[in-house]
Amino acid sequence: MALKRGFSISGLNKNRRGGSRLPIVVVIFFCVLSPLMFFVGRGLYKTSSSTDQNLNAVGSGKQHLNWRERLALQHVKSIFSEEVIDVIRSSTADLGPLSLDSFRKNNLSASWKVIGVDTSVKDNAASEPNQTATVVKQEAPKGKDDNISDDDSQSGDTPAKLARRQLREKRREKRAAELLRQDDEAIARLESAIIERSKLVDGAVLGKYSIWRKEMDNENSDSTVRLMRDQMIMARVYLSIAKMKSKLNLLQELQTRIKESQRVLGDSSADSDLHPSAPEKIKAMGQVLSKAREQLYDCKLVTGKLRAMLQTADEQVRSLKKQSTFLSQLAAKTVPNGIHCLSMRLTIDYYLLPLEKRKFPRSENLENPNLYHYALFSDNVLAASVVVNSTIMNAKDSSKHGFHLVTDKLNFGAMNMWFLLNPPGKATIHVENVDEFKWLNSSYCPVLRQLESAAMKEYYFKANHPTSLSSGSSNLKYRNPKYLSMLNHLRFYLPEVYPKLDKILFLDDDIVVQKDLTKLWSVDLHGKVNGAVETCGESFHRFDKYLNFSNPHIARHFDPNACGWAYGMNIFDLKVWKKKDITGIYHKWQNMNEDRELWKLGTLPPGLITFYNLTNPLEKTWHVLGLGYNPSIDRAEIESASVVHYNGNMKPWLELAMTKYRPYWTKYIKYDHPYLRSCNLSE
Repeated sequence: MALKRGFSISGLNKNRRGGSRLPIVVVIFFCVLSPLMFFVGRGLYKTSSSTDQNLNAVGSGKQHLNWRERLALQHVKSIFSEEVIDVIRSSTADLGPLSLDSFRKNNLSASWKVIGVDTSVKDNAASEPNQTATVVKQEAPKGKDDNISDDDSQSGDTPAKLARRQLREKRREKRAAELLRQDDEAIARLESAIIERSKLVDGAVLGKYSIWRKEMDNENSDSTVRLMRDQMIMARVYLSIAKMKSKLNLLQELQTRIKESQRVLGDSSADSDLHPSAPEKIKAMGQVLSKAREQLYDCKLVTGKLRAMLQTADEQVRSLKKQSTFLSQLAAKTVPNGIHCLSMRLTIDYYLLPLEKRKFPRSENLENPNLYHYALFSDNVLAASVVVNSTIMNAKDSSKHGFHLVTDKLNFGAMNMWFLLNPPGKATIHVENVDEFKWLNSSYCPVLRQLESAAMKEYYFKANHPTSLSSGSSNLKYRNPKYLSMLNHLRFYLPEVYPKLDKILFLDDDIVVQKDLTKLWSVDLHGKVNGAVETCGESFHRFDKYLNFSNPHIARHFDPNACGWAYGMNIFDLKVWKKKDITGIYHKWQNMNEDRELWKLGTLPPGLITFYNLTNPLEKTWHVLGLGYNPSIDRAEIESASVVHYNGNMKPWLELAMTKYRPYWTKYIKYDHPYLRSCNLSE
């Protein structure tokens, strides 16, 4: 019983175990095998359906969307607008379905090439046109996909698709050509800018400060030179102390080292100019200075010696500045030998001419109101010729211009002879002698009366005006002949000199005309007398620079901040001049300045006073000044000016003229003229 019971129990357990495995097997079947069979069947279905679709596409030429694509399109329509979907459809119509491969092909890197292969189809019943197939391949080693041909995908291309593809290719080529052209233009602009920049660099300066020289390797290219100079200064200090303390051996040694350093240093301004022995001399000088410091150093004594040396150096600098001023003013007021020779030769030949040959043609036009009249007062034949020649050469019609020249009796013959030999085209010209103006005498003209007075002669020629180079030579400026000559003051008597003229253009003899000036006669002066270019800036060339505003007469009548203007090119309305009695105003203030309390010298200060509130400003392009003292005038400003003015000491006919401005003047001189060659006048 026991055995049977046990057997039955164990058998029951086995039956239970066998019955429990069946559900597990069923679960595994449904979880694993059923999905597997489903996907395999689905794949077979998709394969067959896709094969059917391809076959249908080949037969009908149309593409059908499966249910996944339709579902995707429904979601896409809810996200994108109709315009975007149209763009996508057009892209897919041209390039096939959107995919990563198509995107990569449309954005090719530099390692891809486009090779065009022309495939032609024989003319048959369908008469299909020739098509161009584009095969895109990579330079890298070929993979398995490279063997697949695109002929099947392109065999269904329509002529419209081919036309669009060709249009895109043309656009790409056009864009590439445009980019290349822009690059070429940018390179050309850069090259031209470099060339223009190189033209602005002075070759002489490059020779001195070339970036390839050795001194440019260091930031402090003159450090060794400055060290040697500092050593010499300290050596001189200890030298004087050694004399004081009778240190004869050290004194002799310092003197020797100073001489050696002076020989090595010379005129060097950079380390590269020093002698190769400079380091040895620096070392030797350093040893002597160290020895002197040990024996002679006294802080108070050394400080006193350095202060004394500094004061001596300051005095030397001031003395050199005075000498420079003296020499520049002396050079400015002298006449070069060539111009003096020219004047003498012309004068001799003029007085050898018969009287009938000394007359200028067209003298009847001198008072013709329809001409453009110019007033020029000068004693320099060559300078006057440049003014006249430059005016005529830039005039539109030379026959409508008349020149009224006034000179002194010394240059009267030379001025006449030059313009008789070199007439200014069809223009009218006339030369007068200022000494023959009988009305211009001391009883009428305050300046002449003052120049004849003993006080003025004492002021200009004797008292407190030493002429040595080391003396205060600024007073030499007061004795410049142009300030004492009536040719300079004749500008205040224009209606008396030319009583029948209504308007006249006044020109200085240190100007060059670069454009036609006839438009100046039509400028509206707004009832003013003088048309001039203003010269004032923010704080300079104003009335307080020229007039003494500590004088109550000046302070009461004039504004110290009033803008100054320039003589040199001025258009004067002589009718208004006579109405305003300008000459009388000038006489009044000139009489008040007999003791030189209102202004010191010249004709500009009395001109500013006389034409105060009677000057109409002109555009600055009419008259550019400063070519006789300012080296930093813009070249474009000079070339755009109607008149350029060499005001200052550096006149273009002098050797001290600035070379970069001189060609604007010399181009109006014919240096091959026999008179100029005989007097050795050249560029």
